[in-house]
Amino acid sequence: MSKTVLITGASSGFGEACAHHFAKLGARLILCARRQNRLEELAHKLIESTDVLIEVVDVRNNSSVEDFINKLPDDWRNIDVLVNNAGLALGLEPANNASLEDWDTMIDTNIKGLNYVTRAVLPGMVERNKGHIINIGSIAGSYAYPGGNAYGGTKAYVQQFSRNLRADLIGKKVRVTNIEPGLAETEFSVVRFHGDIDKAKNVYQDTHPLFADDIARSVVWAANQPEHVNINTIEVMPTCQAWGPLAVAKEPSSD
Repeated sequence: MSKTVLITGASSGFGEACAHHFAKLGARLILCARRQNRLEELAHKLIESTDVLIEVVDVRNNSSVEDFINKLPDDWRNIDVLVNNAGLALGLEPANNASLEDWDTMIDTNIKGLNYVTRAVLPGMVERNKGHIINIGSIAGSYAYPGGNAYGGTKAYVQQFSRNLRADLIGKKVRVTNIEPGLAETEFSVVRFHGDIDKAKNVYQDTHPLFADDIARSVVWAANQPEHVNINTIEVMPTCQAWGPLAVAKEPSSD
């Protein structure tokens, strides 16, 4: 696979797993995240398999994103695959008790960060008439659950943004895929519960959830389809997870 792949949020979870899987196929990797030490550790593991370029980037800052893309070395500028993986959930409180700061952080990362990186990379793909944008969404963008409020809203945005990119790119050889994981055990819940490891573990107790490798395989599979094939959406749940009945709140009888 002689492609250049840019992965955001590459220092852990889905992003890190995607880096390993793309490296096995010989792709050149541009890895960005906010944690320098984690990026360096990952690059050290991958450097024997492929060429790796790392950069500390906060996708919430458009100037940082533009500066990063504009300063890429000439031989790294032609990005073939963009994996928009940077994202997070914060809190699980009902909307009336939720932290507005948490909401803002999710919107800034999951929506604005997605916009900034896509807008910086997409013109080059269109100019070359070649490329693939793979967005990491969530089943939360399709199915509501208590406490999902702003997080689910941001992932619904990822879903619709991906669809509208496809509409904008009609006639171009630039593909767009939205990967929508269900219950997956990564650092996701640790971040959601602000570092409370015990609370995070309870989410997965007595389940057999998805793991980062499961999603990475889906990402790489979509990226390796023939260029005339576009995988629009991949919705992935663990076997232990399914849809539930609609919630109905019953009022007490007046008798």
